[in-house]
Amino acid sequence: MKKTNHLFILDTNVLIHDPTALFKFQEHDIFLPMAVLEELDNNKKGHSDVARNARQASRFLDELTCNVSAEDIINGIPLITTPSYRDETDSNYDEDSKSKQESGLLFFQNLTQHYEMSVSFPGHKNDNDIIAITHALQQENNYKGVVLVSKDINLRIKAASIGVKIEDYHNDRAIEDVDLLHNGFQEYANDFWNNNSKDVESWHDGNKTLYKITSKDTTKWYPNEFISINDEAGFDGIVREVIPDLKNKEESSATVEQIKNYMIEKHNVWGINARNKEQNYALNLLMDPNIDFVTLLGQAGTGKTLLTLAAALSQVLDSDIYKEIIMTRATISVGEDIGFLPGTEEEKLVPWMGALMDNLEVLNQNADHSDWGKAATNDILTKKIKIRAMNFMRGRTFLSRFVIIDEAQNLTPKQLKTLITRAGPDTKIVCLGNLAQIDTPYLTETSSGLTYAVDRFRNWEHSGHVTLQRGERSRLADFAADVL
Repeated sequence: MKKTNHLFILDTNVLIHDPTALFKFQEHDIFLPMAVLEELDNNKKGHSDVARNARQASRFLDELTCNVSAEDIINGIPLITTPSYRDETDSNYDEDSKSKQESGLLFFQNLTQHYEMSVSFPGHKNDNDIIAITHALQQENNYKGVVLVSKDINLRIKAASIGVKIEDYHNDRAIEDVDLLHNGFQEYANDFWNNNSKDVESWHDGNKTLYKITSKDTTKWYPNEFISINDEAGFDGIVREVIPDLKNKEESSATVEQIKNYMIEKHNVWGINARNKEQNYALNLLMDPNIDFVTLLGQAGTGKTLLTLAAALSQVLDSDIYKEIIMTRATISVGEDIGFLPGTEEEKLVPWMGALMDNLEVLNQNADHSDWGKAATNDILTKKIKIRAMNFMRGRTFLSRFVIIDEAQNLTPKQLKTLITRAGPDTKIVCLGNLAQIDTPYLTETSSGLTYAVDRFRNWEHSGHVTLQRGERSRLADFAADVL
């Protein structure tokens, strides 16, 4: 009798990318070819994320197979989540509902089962063996569907060429389409106040001007999202609180604070002024000590690093809110690797910190213009800015630090979680990135750790996000970004 569920054959790269993929297929069954187990074994040595994930996948498989007879393994092992998986995901696992959860079975390729290998490719690559056994299982027709899951594009092309049903692994996507990612602000026409004039209250709290707005529009607002109203005065505000209306679910009340205008000269930050609305929004987030986590997206030249450094220096050297600046980034090469780099941890990372050095040069121009003044300022800056490698972040706790994570689009969700959870009391973390420049294998715009963070933090009252839209580097850079 044909089963009503599906059988998914997992490629090695799926388990290396996400070891918890074993438990992400609900009631459907999973099959692991022997070649996958061999590749996991070959990749388990080392300190890289690939090695760590290979070891974690092997530990999950070990927990599933321990205290299980050979006959049970042949008949399929129930994919009930293991204790280490529950610890790893920190999910709200309910032990009482464990027996009620729908769970598929895990099968391994074994010698007692004969598979009719009707296809073959030249060479003896493991990929070819995985495709061949998938085709054989597909021909047996015991399931509603047999699907090979792989993040390897070439393997997917080869499998598709012989009619094997193949899919990418989608469970790691934070959102379905990167266009659905919110940009951190919403714009309204000049009739907004007229349409909501009866339901608006305003008051002053010290130097702050606050508004309470009750409207259908406010149901779509997030904490620390910016609201721009294109009237004659050009109102720009930040949402501080959204309170749902329990009686009328179509409306809610929002408290909106009028933001500081960093576009005017007297409100400059370390000599830097915002050049457009998005940069103004970014500086309001960066300069607010009540916001612990900030994400800034934007193409090259939109000012992400310059604005962040200016805000960090202002709060470290001028207002003394933070003790020092810690900067790190994903060390992914665009071209060929330049090889071994001698020196200390900071010296090894200097070639990767070109953006930091370029922007410090710009900020230093705003200091004393004498050679002595520039040298003294540069010495102070280098003492207050620490460059740290991501490899040594585990176990650390940053107290009263302004942490900048550059090129965050190249980090996996797990890597970014490792970095963000290093934050101690009074620490601010800022993630910068461009989703159009992902250089990490198997990461896409929808599965990047930066996308994951933007989406997961949007409802937290101590976080904020802005997508910078306009380049301000030069007319050449702006034109190149548009046409190349």
